[in-house]
Amino acid sequence: MSARHSWALAVAGSMTLSGCSILSPIPLWEMTKAAGSGAALGMQSAAGEAVDTVYHLHAPFKSVCIEFNPGTQVSDVLPALQRALKLHAIDSRVYEATGPVAACPVWLRYTTLMEWDKAPMSERYQSYVSEASLTLQSAQGAVLSSSRYMVDPVFATSKWASTFDKLAPVVSALITGFATEKRSTYLSNKGAT
Repeated sequence: MSARHSWALAVAGSMTLSGCSILSPIPLWEMTKAAGSGAALGMQSAAGEAVDTVYHLHAPFKSVCIEFNPGTQVSDVLPALQRALKLHAIDSRVYEATGPVAACPVWLRYTTLMEWDKAPMSERYQSYVSEASLTLQSAQGAVLSSSRYMVDPVFATSKWASTFDKLAPVVSALITGFATEKRSTYLSNKGAT
């Protein structure tokens, strides 16, 4: 076979190969890595779940005062809380801890924990809410309901979800007493546990 003929066969053979095999010696491995990264990002962007929900029967309310927590380092927590409350037709205002107690029969108090990590398919560190605790209290300090969010420690589901997607199920559990998760939800009514 002449050199010209073998060169033509090599060119024709390379045209039938996919782009992956030209760029990588192991195309199947590259496709597997890409699919795995996409699946991890999808799973870690799922909505959060409410855990450890405690709900005591109380009178319904249409407005709530949110006590501003200066120790929270995540800037979008308050807008996420207010948006989630609005989905339940509840108006909200934000006050310092010394806010008008008489004007607020129901208070929402919160704490959050922020962590840093690299998101899938990213080289930059980004912050994310890893835990949040919410408590509804009367003006006299009685707990009406409490619930929290935390990143799943095994699969890190919801790790890269938005703050709203993490907190909305927790706010729903506070308001309704029903949590969508299956781990450790506790519901009680007056006097019964």
